[in-house]
Amino acid sequence: MAEYCEGGWEKALMQPNVAPFLSGCGLLPFRNPPEPFAETVLPPLPFVFEAFGQLWEIQAQLGVGSSATVYQVGPSESSMSSTAAVKEFMRDLQNGEYGFCKERATLEELQGHKNIVTLFGVFTNNLSVKGPTRCLLLELLDISVSELLLRSCQQGCSLWLIQHCARDMLGALAFIHHQGHVHADLKPRNILWSAEEECFKVIDFGLSFREGNQDVKYIQTDGYRAPEAELQNLLGQAGLQSEIDCTSAVDLWSLGIVLLEMFSGTKLKHTVRTQEWKVNRSAIIDHIFASKGMVNSAIPAYHLRDLIKSMLHDHPGKRITAGAALCSPFFSIPFAPHVEDLMMLPTPVLRLLNVLDENCLEGGKDYEDAVEDLREVCQKYGPIVSLFVPKENPSKGQVFIEYANAGDAKAAQKMLTGKMLAGKLVIATFYPLSAYKKGYLYQTLL
Repeated sequence: MAEYCEGGWEKALMQPNVAPFLSGCGLLPFRNPPEPFAETVLPPLPFVFEAFGQLWEIQAQLGVGSSATVYQVGPSESSMSSTAAVKEFMRDLQNGEYGFCKERATLEELQGHKNIVTLFGVFTNNLSVKGPTRCLLLELLDISVSELLLRSCQQGCSLWLIQHCARDMLGALAFIHHQGHVHADLKPRNILWSAEEECFKVIDFGLSFREGNQDVKYIQTDGYRAPEAELQNLLGQAGLQSEIDCTSAVDLWSLGIVLLEMFSGTKLKHTVRTQEWKVNRSAIIDHIFASKGMVNSAIPAYHLRDLIKSMLHDHPGKRITAGAALCSPFFSIPFAPHVEDLMMLPTPVLRLLNVLDENCLEGGKDYEDAVEDLREVCQKYGPIVSLFVPKENPSKGQVFIEYANAGDAKAAQKMLTGKMLAGKLVIATFYPLSAYKKGYLYQTLL
């Protein structure tokens, strides 16, 4: 039996075929995803299964957790390139469906916000060897903040990237909290990039609860757990009841740690366990920012520092709310993306560097021939919506190709990077579609 969510299946079919770095729904990611249909993993879902009136095939297993498994799936008998993610829940010890019902209900109530993963529908897998299992059909997202941190090589993320992520997550949390929910498991693996919508989205509502009605005994992940949640967990393990209720403030603590990790480029799991962190947290944050001062411009970085500090108060009542945090002066400063950002965050727009020389840009037949040759090469990977070559700085000589979807742009970027065209070594990055549409051509930082 399959059930549709409002606006769901039609929107699902519009999703492109992307090869995700998805660290699905709070589950352990594969550092190198296995080949589709790897013989070493036999999923409870059959390789080909029926849902929503058509056949689907499993293309990859994206993650495995204690209560669910996430797969990348696509129509098995369709020329369309739509793909999605399926989260299949294992039955609990009482053979119940608590985890599935909880996450489904929360997602259905929170649908419609651009920074929350989209739920397309639900269905039952009746062919599992362990009995019928319930499944969520979700939009397929791309790279996670966890993967971005790995790629930063302990150098930290750019202020553009941190600002983008912070604004998106605060927007999501403001909406979640306004609806009376607490996410309760915000961490880098649960923040993923949407290549089509050019934003970060929060996933995995398995530990979420309604504020004032916490029905989850242990919340948050080690390293991102607020002090009151830590105390509650410790008392729970000892069979004691905590007098402090966890509120939406726990999500702001988690986001503060995530942003501090993005700025520093290091995991803080061991740091936040120390007594020094508990006693001298503000001084430790000051030291992190002082040590990075030569890399990041001072004033914007200090605005970020103050924002993070406001999220990391010991007392939950003194922590800034998501709505108030969005008014931080940190968000009033325009940043330009670094080249590394544009290499890692897919969009429908591809930017080619080092393909045209000065003489060619003067116009005439040589210019027309070069542009036509580029169009012929690039349209091998998908329909081209537009192609633009600026003849003035800051992006003089760069080539911008807008594809119909991010999946085509990803395929082109993969194949064109390092390719020799007219004796030149091509450098291919993505580019924000929103900026491209508005004519904003950044002088990207190297």
